[in-house]
Amino acid sequence: MTNDDSTFGDRSERPGTRSSRRGFLATSGVAAAGALAGCTGLLGGDSGDYGAPDYDAADAAMEAMALSEFQGSGAILEGRPAPGGRSMEDLPNLSGELSIYLGGGEGGLYLQLFDVLEEVYPDFSYTSQSKPSSELALQIADEAQAGQLQADLFISIGAGSLGTVLEDGATRPLTEETVDPVPDAFVQPDRNWVGIAGRARAVPYNTEQLDEGDLPDSVMDFPDADPLQSATGWAPTYGAFQDFITAMRLQEGEDATRQWLEDMQAAGIQSYDNEFLISDAVSTGELAAGFANHYYALRVLNGSPDRPLDLHFTRGDAGSLVNVSGAALLDRDENAGLADVFVRHLLSAEAQEFFATRTYAYPMLPGVQPVGDLPTIDELETPDIDLTELANTGPTTDLLTEAGVL
Repeated sequence: MTNDDSTFGDRSERPGTRSSRRGFLATSGVAAAGALAGCTGLLGGDSGDYGAPDYDAADAAMEAMALSEFQGSGAILEGRPAPGGRSMEDLPNLSGELSIYLGGGEGGLYLQLFDVLEEVYPDFSYTSQSKPSSELALQIADEAQAGQLQADLFISIGAGSLGTVLEDGATRPLTEETVDPVPDAFVQPDRNWVGIAGRARAVPYNTEQLDEGDLPDSVMDFPDADPLQSATGWAPTYGAFQDFITAMRLQEGEDATRQWLEDMQAAGIQSYDNEFLISDAVSTGELAAGFANHYYALRVLNGSPDRPLDLHFTRGDAGSLVNVSGAALLDRDENAGLADVFVRHLLSAEAQEFFATRTYAYPMLPGVQPVGDLPTIDELETPDIDLTELANTGPTTDLLTEAGVL
């Protein structure tokens, strides 16, 4: 785990929304080998054209290999439904060589997916350069200023770096067809970047100590929640926590955020080094609840599926923030069509299943269920903020220091 937290939405009161949260992972168990059986025809033919894909039954052996590569395994995937939404079989073939700048600490997992696409499409290949997203954003800015962009595509672990390359004029719009299945909250208004995987803020809680009704629907009400006094944890040095406080600062203002930080300390909140430790402490009863990205609870339960651990989501505030790993086309002509179709593949049902089951990220397609029977991405009630503003962490660090948190 890295401190940039690089793993890798409107939740209305629909029938079953609360019960699905309350029943989080209640029926989980090992991944069914045929969970992707409904996704047939993954492979295109050998055509280099970006027209209709051409599927031949003779490719069945390779198809079986590809299917086995998309889904992860573990104790929390049993009975998982086949992913819904746009399938790779409906997409144009990938053909040509793509150059990718890949930012963030989950690069190895992303490269596994890219390698699968190389095997699925024999005429496709890629090269990549991996660095922290913020470093790549600065490199792209320098290249753009010199008129010498060296990559076709930038994939970042956070929206802030995507916003940086957009401000530097280094991007070009994705096609409407590519971004259409993704909720608007995770698509830049001019389609200059799109989310490909999400990480949702959540409240892991111990189901033997708390009922979900004990947890406030607003994160701002947590300091006054009696069952949580001296029994809640946070990880203030962690990048994801600082994104959360940045979102609170943008939405509530600095004064209200400072007061919340002081009130949480007065209530006896306990500090941890990272959010996996928080989720694990909740699962063992050391804490009653905590603040963490959603997937840490999934990681705990993947190893210990019987622990009394569930997730609660607040509504429309910083406590329900969803930050994204995203993709932006860089503004050069060589492979613009290929880069756009490649992003469309990242937003296919199969690739979204890969992100969901191998990194426990939130899928960007409403038809792909997040691991653990959580609300889908379109059911989450996220704060109305510009995700690219999360990059402005300087005032947040100052605020955390002033409040005595750091």
